[in-house]
Amino acid sequence: MSLESVKAHFRKWQREGDIMELTSSSATVEEAAETIGVVPARIAKTLSFKGKDDQTLLVVTSGDAKIDNKKFRQTFGFKARMLTAEEVVERTGHVVGGVCPFGLKTDCGIYLDVSLKRFSSVFPACGNTHSAIELTPSELELFSQATGWVDVCKGWEDEYVQKTDTRNSESQYINELS
Repeated sequence: MSLESVKAHFRKWQREGDIMELTSSSATVEEAAETIGVVPARIAKTLSFKGKDDQTLLVVTSGDAKIDNKKFRQTFGFKARMLTAEEVVERTGHVVGGVCPFGLKTDCGIYLDVSLKRFSSVFPACGNTHSAIELTPSELELFSQATGWVDVCKGWEDEYVQKTDTRNSESQYINELS
């Protein structure tokens, strides 16, 4: 059902046909990267948190980024507390491993981390553990109807992009490394 809600979401822009239904699991960053043929950093992972007044907050980050608790607290004004697997399904309508900012069951605050901006395209899930879509950061912002961009992560570097990226290589970054 969750994949169907994401397809319905993308019908507004006639992009439902761009959703990739994968034969291998895309539940983890590593699995998604291997299945799609990109470096893990280009996987757009969606993390779900309990916000103020029990609101649901989604933060979409690059696959190599980790939440920086200090930055998170400074940005949002509360401690980062992730939802349980049951709460994720209840609030988003998506299973863990397929969570995305599209076709959501309830209203959620949606934020995109700046770690995604270093790529010409990224690959968020589409509601289940065997789906993804390729989007530019601008498209991700538009289609997710994000509140905005935040800087709440650590552990990512521009230099992470490697020559092993087999799909839409990020030549500007590779050239900088050479």
